[in-house]
Amino acid sequence: MKTNPGRFFEDYRLGEVIVHAVPRTLSGGERALYHALYPARHALYSSDEFARGCGLAAAPMDDLIAFHTVFGKTVPDISLNAVANLGYAEGRWRHPVWPGDTLRSQSEVIGLKENSNGKSGVVYVRTRGLNQTGEVVLDYVRWVMVRKRNLDLPAPAPVVPELKKSVAPGDLIVPEGLDFSNYDFALAGEGHRWGDYALGEKIDHVDGVTVEEAEHMLATRLWQNTAKVHFDATNREDGRRLIYGGHVISLARALSFNGLANAQLIVALNAGAHANPCFSGDTVRAWSEVLDKAETAAPGVGAIRLRLVAVKQGGAEFALKGADGKYLPEVLLDLDYWALMPL
Repeated sequence: MKTNPGRFFEDYRLGEVIVHAVPRTLSGGERALYHALYPARHALYSSDEFARGCGLAAAPMDDLIAFHTVFGKTVPDISLNAVANLGYAEGRWRHPVWPGDTLRSQSEVIGLKENSNGKSGVVYVRTRGLNQTGEVVLDYVRWVMVRKRNLDLPAPAPVVPELKKSVAPGDLIVPEGLDFSNYDFALAGEGHRWGDYALGEKIDHVDGVTVEEAEHMLATRLWQNTAKVHFDATNREDGRRLIYGGHVISLARALSFNGLANAQLIVALNAGAHANPCFSGDTVRAWSEVLDKAETAAPGVGAIRLRLVAVKQGGAEFALKGADGKYLPEVLLDLDYWALMPL
């Protein structure tokens, strides 16, 4: 048999390292398509001149382009037969990605736990994205619910890794040369700086974007994400294609420009959950909460920890979970990340 049906839960082994195909060289084309698919307009990613004014050689690729590219490489080996992508932790962007860089991915299986129904299990992997010189540009942990193929096979001994609740401020990596001392707030689009945000502050990003089937399919193909639930309408009993969770992340991040235009580079992913499915026709809105702040050693650069929440339709303002502790049905995404902002 020359074709590959994808891995099932029983095909994973603790400690296994999986090298993912196929390396991908990024160009300005990915940047243009990213900015076409999402209302993305953070200045540092958009303008070489603005980036040079901040101490960089040119505008790096959007950090989520790096994430989607690295993530997409892993799908055929990790989540082709997934029921759902459940969460993220311990993510760090270690080096900027520039047009012309070639990215590849590899993952280590760090946890396995069969579900009580015996029909599926949760696979934990630590994924690393590397560039053409072998530098790790991004790494993160994610866990995925994967179907079993043979329900009669005994469950492996459960191993659930202990994961940090957040990346410590001292472990954040600021790109070499970044300097916000002469930051141009007018060109960036807002005057709000690091000191203007208070812990616990919540920001309604006001705008909304209705998800279109064609845009989602273009995005999923762009990132070479082959998960069946995104492509094959017969894969779900309801006959609907599930919108890729990363598509929702990028939509929400782009919407957050209104109120957080100066939260420029993403440097860490502390936690994340795709709380409820998103489908074509849903209108995505977003709000953020300031969770923490820290200074960095880079001139004029502060770090801000944000909770980014995406909701569908007209989700209640700043509502996240019900009295039972479960996510409300209109909540699509709960993402905890660190970004760099001028002091």
